[in-house]
Amino acid sequence: MKRLRVTRRVELPDRFRIERCRRAPGFGPRILFFSGGSALRSTSRVLKNLSHNTSHIITSFDSGGSSAKLRECFGMLSIGDLRNRLLALADDSVKGNPQTYRVFAHRLPVEADSKELQKVLQSFVDGRDPLVADLPDSMARIIRTHLRSFTEHIEDRPFDLRGASLGNLVLAAGYLDNERHIDSVIFLFSRIVNALGRVSPVSQEDVHLEAELEDGSLVRGQHRFGGKSGETVAHPIRRLRLIESLDSGVRADVAIDPRLAEWIDEADLICYPIGSFYSSVIANLLPKGVGQAVTGAECPRVYIPNTGKDPEQLGHSVADCVEKIIDYLQQDAPDARPDHLLNFVLMHTDSSVYTQDPEKNRIRNLGVDIIETDLVGEGGGPKLDPVLVSQALVSLA
Repeated sequence: MKRLRVTRRVELPDRFRIERCRRAPGFGPRILFFSGGSALRSTSRVLKNLSHNTSHIITSFDSGGSSAKLRECFGMLSIGDLRNRLLALADDSVKGNPQTYRVFAHRLPVEADSKELQKVLQSFVDGRDPLVADLPDSMARIIRTHLRSFTEHIEDRPFDLRGASLGNLVLAAGYLDNERHIDSVIFLFSRIVNALGRVSPVSQEDVHLEAELEDGSLVRGQHRFGGKSGETVAHPIRRLRLIESLDSGVRADVAIDPRLAEWIDEADLICYPIGSFYSSVIANLLPKGVGQAVTGAECPRVYIPNTGKDPEQLGHSVADCVEKIIDYLQQDAPDARPDHLLNFVLMHTDSSVYTQDPEKNRIRNLGVDIIETDLVGEGGGPKLDPVLVSQALVSLA
């Protein structure tokens, strides 16, 4: 197949292009996200109506919440964000999907003892719980089988079921039953919910994040600096790295799967989106091979900065974040020019939605263009409108 580099004039929003994608999302653009948690969930739900060809490379290094208990018990990657993105991309029109969504999103009680929690979980395994009884038979059988398998895996393990996500337990069982290969599990459940896009962890390795702060102190584990568990950093983050465990702090050597390099190479647009800046975006750029793959991609590369407050961006302007993205990618591709790694920053027209001066001149001096358009909508406030963001991305791709 012959490849040609072409340029075109873009109108934001491009109403013709948006309507064409709405009518034929199966032929929508191939937009790739280096993403993580819930910040992109609303946009993913909207974007799936414009394109069924999005790719979501998800960070797998989180160390908090329900995933943390699974990681500690089984020595595995974090799967909570994978579950969230699969559900966001699920085809809402497929019979049984809303019911499956409710099961996957359901959490076991937090205020209950271990015996009571085992009884609750067994009610799902036996199909007695109304959430499972409401499922189509084929989906119910698959989910019950995986939950039964999970109960067998924890028979001789002190696993804490309080607040456990059923979707995480189902995915964990599939992972353990398939020789610790998450891809086959993602494939199965993508088919079950007819996910309108593809999802993959950036790495299947059981590794963690360590943040070095500006005062020289080290913070091990995403849960200790991401703000979701209430813990935040007192000083700006200077450097993020991968480590083998939360105990040792030994640097981890991780590379992306060649398949993900192919996803990056064939993308029509690469997006570094909204989300926790270090644990959701930068974390995905740490494995070897990411920078080289991005450099070789023949498509626009766009950064959408966070509006409002992100605890991980303490002391960071938008320009600082742009520099960080380029810096981390250049660690894997030291000879790459900045414009081979990042081309545009997509920003709302009113800079007051950002917590500090974006420093637009610094961004432009890096060779990165700024695209200003309406991203907030009529509601106002700092939160980006998923419809406007999706339309902008489709227009640019």
